[in-house]
Amino acid sequence: MKKILALALVALASLAGCATEEIVPEPYVATNAWDAYRRGLQEAGLADTELGNAWRRAADNAAAEPLGIGLPYTERGAFDARQATAHGYSFEVARGQRVEVRLTLTGPSPRVFLDIFRLGDDTPRIHVASADEESRRLIFEPRRDADYLLRLQPELLRGGDFELSVEVDPALGFPVADHDAGDIQSAFGAERDAGRRSHHGVDIFAPRGTAAVAATRAYVRRVREQGLGGLTVWLHDRERNLHLYYAHLDEQLVEAGQWVDAGDIVGRVGNTGNARTTPPHLHFAIYADGQGPIDPDPFLRETR
Repeated sequence: MKKILALALVALASLAGCATEEIVPEPYVATNAWDAYRRGLQEAGLADTELGNAWRRAADNAAAEPLGIGLPYTERGAFDARQATAHGYSFEVARGQRVEVRLTLTGPSPRVFLDIFRLGDDTPRIHVASADEESRRLIFEPRRDADYLLRLQPELLRGGDFELSVEVDPALGFPVADHDAGDIQSAFGAERDAGRRSHHGVDIFAPRGTAAVAATRAYVRRVREQGLGGLTVWLHDRERNLHLYYAHLDEQLVEAGQWVDAGDIVGRVGNTGNARTTPPHLHFAIYADGQGPIDPDPFLRETR
């Protein structure tokens, strides 16, 4: 009995791990709408007809031979009501990016199934999310770099024009007010102390006193003065389970234990700590439990 219980707990832990690979807002969690429609065809006696088989083959072909695209991506096209059709698209997403897929229909409005799958070399594709059938929109963020498949498929015998948009944005807001990634002058991983250590964040240069702002809604974990970092603020992004580190501040304007929203001022840019011989800048770093520092650049840089 104990052995069976242990195996069950391992299985549950495995499932929980799979569920954390992407961050998907509540309205856009994966659904079984495509499967429900397929079962409806079976119940109506249409699944094994020529048309029903063609609909399933179209879905399989779209997944097996997707069009490789770069992001952002826009396409205008049409669903042909005279034949079963489906469209597949594959693309890469880096951890730290946020993807938004939107489908707009004009003219007759067929029911369209819009699904995202994660691809892997050694594993079957994994269903990540489905678009809400009314908004035809979905959003997700990966927790690791990965390849994804987007599949569009309308119901049978319904057509119409469509416009597909796949946008990619940084998952976090920029942590220095009125600045952007062009002001990053020292990148993640750069050598420090003659190669004895590496840079665990990015340095964002700005005039002294410029507002350092919360990159997302977060909990203020620590506000202190510490060695190399000087005046520092630590935020905990609970949605992504990431720790955001603000260092070399000239002034700290939050207290431990409070919540901040994206854009709230947490301090002001300075050059305290070991930055006292350099121009004012914010050292911004991101740490993940069990992984240490991760590159903030994809979380901050706009894709053009």
